[in-house]
Amino acid sequence: MRYDQSADFERIQKAIYFIKENFKRQPDLEEIAKHIHVSPFHLQRTFTEWAGVSPKKFLQYVTVEHAKNILEQRQATLFDTAFEAGLSGTSRLHDLFIKIEGMTPGEFKNGGESLLINYSYAASPFGNLLIASTSKGICHLSFTENKDASLVEIKNKFFNATLNNQIDSIQQNALNIFSSDWSKPDEIKLHLKGTPFQLKVWQALLSIPMGRLSTYAKIANDILNPKASRAVGSAIGINPIAYLIPCHRVILSTGDSGQYMWGRERKLAMIGWEAAKVHEKI
Repeated sequence: MRYDQSADFERIQKAIYFIKENFKRQPDLEEIAKHIHVSPFHLQRTFTEWAGVSPKKFLQYVTVEHAKNILEQRQATLFDTAFEAGLSGTSRLHDLFIKIEGMTPGEFKNGGESLLINYSYAASPFGNLLIASTSKGICHLSFTENKDASLVEIKNKFFNATLNNQIDSIQQNALNIFSSDWSKPDEIKLHLKGTPFQLKVWQALLSIPMGRLSTYAKIANDILNPKASRAVGSAIGINPIAYLIPCHRVILSTGDSGQYMWGRERKLAMIGWEAAKVHEKI
């Protein structure tokens, strides 16, 4: 008998819709499974395979996104935000934000208030860059074709921060990677905000040596979560610091280079450039 994957896909779509429509009630696994007429075990397994996260984690994402909209668009208290998001209190809101966003609700609401971010534009072998830093380290690095559009990314993430168009020593030290031997990557400071899972993935990327490649499946194994290849791909896809966190060194298990946030051709160019640099040292 042939396994009908389309049936599972339709059920997962139905489960996603149910969660989005009913997240304020915080339905549990049994209720969601009953709604789509499968066992909780089957829902847990198939939902994770299709969506890359468990139903519970997806519910948390939906809840936090709603809370973020409230905090961004209204002058709501944390208590009111927790209530409108269907949570029992501010402590649950706090725990969810720490788990999903890597920051407290208050920090998100402040949007980087009192934070000074220096930013500048620079050239690289692979195109123009926008690089930004705080006193703690590099907080953003992206390839850019449009200066104004790329700066909006930083403003959206740190909407209350003070932005200063200035290059500093932290940025200069990081940009040296393109012109000198990067034998001590730990000397480049990074200021990262992300969920514990995202931080694990980005840390795993930092362990891929220059000139070497890895796969999404291997990264999932490296972080001791072998079934999380899709979730690994999602974390890699929102890497906020291009090249320094080398997501370009991750390819598909088939050997295909796969997609890249800043362009497939740029990814191939970087892989080739690094291979040549390593070959020069042999």
